[in-house]
Amino acid sequence: MIGIITVNYNQYQQTQEFLDSLNSVQKAKKAWVYIADVSSKKELINIQKYQFPVTIEEKENKGYAFGVNCGLRFFLRKGVERFCVVNNDIIFDQDFLIEVEKTFKKADIFGGKIYYAKGFEYHKNRYQKKDLGKVLWYAGGGFDWKNALTFHRGVDEVDRGQYDNFEETDFITGCLFCFNKKVVDKVGFWDERYFLYFEDADYCVRVKNKEFKLYYNPKIVIWHKNAQSTGGVGSKVHQRYQRKNRLIFGLKYAPFKTKIYLILNYFLGK
Repeated sequence: MIGIITVNYNQYQQTQEFLDSLNSVQKAKKAWVYIADVSSKKELINIQKYQFPVTIEEKENKGYAFGVNCGLRFFLRKGVERFCVVNNDIIFDQDFLIEVEKTFKKADIFGGKIYYAKGFEYHKNRYQKKDLGKVLWYAGGGFDWKNALTFHRGVDEVDRGQYDNFEETDFITGCLFCFNKKVVDKVGFWDERYFLYFEDADYCVRVKNKEFKLYYNPKIVIWHKNAQSTGGVGSKVHQRYQRKNRLIFGLKYAPFKTKIYLILNYFLGK
């Protein structure tokens, strides 16, 4: 059994589409979905038609990491020891669960290849029609410590097989973040000070500090409707949380010169 954890905030249609997509993948019965519903106005989600169990818990909105932790605690109580944190604004590849299950046999923590969903590309007019659905959003990642930022390898590139190797990576995005109980036992839960953004980066650093290896598996594929929970890339909500949590993250891990820069940038607008 693989525990899939997602967070819903006022996106009931999108969450229903998420469940519909998962229901169509091979071996869907291997999944158990936990939804932390932190919406400001609660609605019903139809969970009767799926091959897999769905558990929904209504929670106060204390952020993405809080929702993830609720899911982890739920599954640990139920004896589930393999977890996939997944955004609710994604579409699953048919082989998603097959490849995730295979990867858990050789890795404790890993991510997959993530494309922009068709029509959600950042550069709308850059691509030919035949390339839509093959534009990369994430194919492994890392850290820019000079600026206390993460980066996605291959972002905005058309996938032509250039990132098709199973390999170690430094950063796994919280859009698709798979790990097991061994990691939780040694590293702990996600840091809830990050209301939104950088919680995944923080966990990656903590995991590496405990000497786990992080992996990218290009055979695990999803499509991402980018930044739908915050009004899209560049929205005021997106910018506010990115700025605040970059400061928290940088002050915790970045080199001294970067910390000074972040403080000046945040409080003086420089």
